[in-house]
Amino acid sequence: QESVELSEPHLAANMGIDLIAGGRNKKTSRTAPKSDNVYVKLLVKLYRFLARRTDSKFNETVLKRLFMSKTNRPPLSLSKLAKFMKGKEGKVAAIVGTITDDVRLHDVPALKVCALRFTETARARIIKAGGECMTFDQLALSAPTGEGVVLLRGPKNSREAVKHFGAAGVPDSHAKPYVRSKGRKFEKARGRRASRGYKR
Repeated sequence: QESVELSEPHLAANMGIDLIAGGRNKKTSRTAPKSDNVYVKLLVKLYRFLARRTDSKFNETVLKRLFMSKTNRPPLSLSKLAKFMKGKEGKVAAIVGTITDDVRLHDVPALKVCALRFTETARARIIKAGGECMTFDQLALSAPTGEGVVLLRGPKNSREAVKHFGAAGVPDSHAKPYVRSKGRKFEKARGRRASRGYKR
């Protein structure tokens, strides 16, 4: 049986990427928020305009962060906020996320803060200390280019889920195992005690 040869062998050698089917399109960053929140969509509209009409990196960054998922917009506590704003008096702190209260912080300094959300207690404590809670549309009016604004972010890897990433129980791994409770009866046998096989 003879092998069938290609009548045009150059076609097989030069097969390219089907660009129409989305070949080299590797852009995975969001270009719009997934949220259906109308207020977020209005902020996107506003900051899209500001990012286009001003040559400010601040507006571009705020716009990019408005698109982000909730895990990429971690909350920032009052104590961390106060720590980051030390020595930056007179400036506005901006966070594309939530400001939460921290009971460990006794004295709240007078801060001017702009955020997407404030928890009730955080808002009350900031206002009581003589500070101000702003929204991003108010910030756009007072600082359209982000001048005098400190853009902050919360700790992304402080989620409980992150502690479980990796293989638990493997030597030199610090991944937290999914155990019902921490006690004598739970994951304390072979490999954990010399009396039960071996101790690593």
